[in-house]
Amino acid sequence: MPTTPVITARHLSKTYYTFRKPEGLRGALRSLFYRERVAREAVKGISFTVAPGELVGFLGPNGAGKTTTLKMLTGILHPTAGEAYVLGHIPWKREKSLLKQIALVMGQKSQLWWDLPAADTFLLNKDIYELSTSDYRRRLKELTELFELEDLLHIPVRQLSLGERMKCELAACLLHSPTVLFLDEPTIGLDLVSQRKLRHFLKEYNARHQLTIVLTSHYMQDVKELCRRVVVINHGVIIYDGSISDLLAQHAGTRLIKLTWAEPLPDQQVQEDMRRSLMTLAENSERRFRIAEFDAWSTVLEVSGGATAAGRTAAQITAVIPVSDVQIQEPDIEKVMAELFSTAPASGTDGAGDERAGSRL
Repeated sequence: MPTTPVITARHLSKTYYTFRKPEGLRGALRSLFYRERVAREAVKGISFTVAPGELVGFLGPNGAGKTTTLKMLTGILHPTAGEAYVLGHIPWKREKSLLKQIALVMGQKSQLWWDLPAADTFLLNKDIYELSTSDYRRRLKELTELFELEDLLHIPVRQLSLGERMKCELAACLLHSPTVLFLDEPTIGLDLVSQRKLRHFLKEYNARHQLTIVLTSHYMQDVKELCRRVVVINHGVIIYDGSISDLLAQHAGTRLIKLTWAEPLPDQQVQEDMRRSLMTLAENSERRFRIAEFDAWSTVLEVSGGATAAGRTAAQITAVIPVSDVQIQEPDIEKVMAELFSTAPASGTDGAGDERAGSRL
């Protein structure tokens, strides 16, 4: 039987309204009687579902609508149109039965009391979520061991490093055993070691408890290590929903093949002969390729198409040219995402068509 989604969004939209004021004293006086209202569509009719235990990456450039979507799914914002259900509840109704089952961590905002130890925030959350003393102690013990918080609990938060604070933030949000966790750029500002540790903690917790996680991040390493599925949003609309491997296959136009010669090419003439041989193969190959790098020890070829095309090209070349090693390199996901964002159609999906209407006071 099909699994009931934990999160369902149908044609979800959010429009922000602001007022535009001309500069100068004249503009200020004029705005007392007439203001130009500007409507900006941050999210435009998106639809998707998330299954129980799924860890989904929600990706997009700045201003794409990621955080707005998360705020609607957690009930912080009301949508302009559409509907959403989280664990069967409408999130912006803010029902206690739902709030006890979800958590939101925002990398640029903190729920920890700055001048108090994290342990005091944990005690406060115990009362807010109405945890029994036994459940609280059991959960605190597990989270303290998992996030390695033994030496941090009783130190004022302002004296902790950014990575230590983020571990405490996560522990505070997981204390009440939520079913769904929303993470908005949790690794922002962290060093590489702290990022790696945080990813390990999240992966471990997800494996233990089958927690449903929706993650936004600008760090592609977070997504590659944690998420099997990604939802890409740009200009307020979803432009891709699927696996990372399919994303690369669909939007990465080339693969790189590195060939290491069986023996180093001894002189300039031999190198030129090898280069000409490769160019001849390129002209007759099923998939055209170009020489990206070439030296006496190896060459790197850029092949159009996916991994299958690269494999066939490598087999065709190694059948006639002796090599000691073949490496087919996966495309850089950050480069693919940047190209996807830049080539996504903006017509009708960005703020260029903002509704503008004069509003008299």
